[in-house]
Amino acid sequence: MLATRGVRGAIGVEEDSLESITQATIELLRAIMQANPSLRSQDLASAFFTMTDDLISAYPALAARQLGWAEVPLLCAREINVPNGMPRVIRVLLHWNTDLPQSEVHHIYLGRAAALRPDLVHSPLHTTATSLS
Repeated sequence: MLATRGVRGAIGVEEDSLESITQATIELLRAIMQANPSLRSQDLASAFFTMTDDLISAYPALAARQLGWAEVPLLCAREINVPNGMPRVIRVLLHWNTDLPQSEVHHIYLGRAAALRPDLVHSPLHTTATSLS
């Protein structure tokens, strides 16, 4: 039986530029797909991206479209501006229609964004931005 599962991820961006935002988003989405091998774009109900206030040069949804996610409903929004929050971060929440239980869904936090979810750092599927190509 299919259920809709949430898949979370985040990545830090080095600078506010079209290239940096697009490249980081593609890296994050590819890492999520690698960690969840049965995930296909046609099984996504939607994808919700947020960015911190210091990123304004591109929509992360553009990167998803470049990966071929033409039919996935995508939405971009601002992350809540919490005092002392981590700067230059893209976050994503994918709504995945799958028969996997939530416990088998793997969330990905790359590079310095791993500090957002230290409980996942020791997960066998956790990785850093530099270890994926």
